[in-house]
Amino acid sequence: MSTHDSAPASRIVVVGSLNADLTIYCDRLPQPGETIHGNGFAVNPGGKSANQAVAASKLGGQVSLVGAVGEDPNGALLLESTARAGVDISHVRRAAEAATGVAIISVDAAGENSIIISAGANGTLAPADVEAAADLFRGAAVVCLCLEVGLDPVAAAAQAARDAGATVLLNLSPYAEIPETLARLSDVLLVNAHEASLFLGKETIPGADMDAAEWEQVRKQFADHGLHRVLVTLGAHGSVVLDSQAADSQQITRIPPTKVVAVDTTGAGDAFTGAVAARLADGASLAEAAAFASVAAALAATKKGTQTAYPDAAEVGLLRNSHTRRT
Repeated sequence: MSTHDSAPASRIVVVGSLNADLTIYCDRLPQPGETIHGNGFAVNPGGKSANQAVAASKLGGQVSLVGAVGEDPNGALLLESTARAGVDISHVRRAAEAATGVAIISVDAAGENSIIISAGANGTLAPADVEAAADLFRGAAVVCLCLEVGLDPVAAAAQAARDAGATVLLNLSPYAEIPETLARLSDVLLVNAHEASLFLGKETIPGADMDAAEWEQVRKQFADHGLHRVLVTLGAHGSVVLDSQAADSQQITRIPPTKVVAVDTTGAGDAFTGAVAARLADGASLAEAAAFASVAAALAATKKGTQTAYPDAAEVGLLRNSHTRRT
């Protein structure tokens, strides 16, 4: 019997991307065709899936990562950073045929960013990698997925998770159209407001100013696609939980934002996703997980970088308690 076969049922499996983040800090983001001066540069470990795995692990989750990096210094950086955070990297493959994925990131003085990614080794991830990690899925409570890798390994991982009885958490980012089969395999969909509007074909983007009746229509639209538990993040305006499986009075829950001074929002969404995964693996409700994740993501935005900025459970608890006392 492998060590994974005997792992606790709270294990989280994250399948997807690992990128080296090449970040330039600047006073403002450039306009098309414009060259501006930066005021700082850093190379940090990143990639949505690696970030989510590290965030969940720092918050107490028992996390395994399935992915691919190149046989290069950036790959070594990513393997070292995720392992240092307590993530099991035994199923992160070294790809001889491709360089490690890279993200080119610009961050302005307000902490807002623009990002371009080059898939590199992430593009080599295949259903065979999911099959090779079958022992992980058998011990998983939550399987966390995103779209920085191809749809084939994502669909294979979703099916493996469903077969194992794990909760499938799909972060629909970067946005891409997904087949109905993948939507129906997803137990929880996590989207930002823009991704929600693209998925539903809505001309207007869901926002904090929408009333309960409008959110009810959004909930029904997602349910029509087989998505009965959806988390819509609204940036600085918090998030909304749409849970068609909850009691009528609890199907729409607004999660207020956690107010902080943002320094760098890069990877804050991944901190949110990892925190949701960690709480769901511990048996929390979707609304409880979202409230916890709101604080974790806010804390992540108060420091530069991604994985090094992610909080632990004690830090999240302190900020939640301080907000509770003020309210």
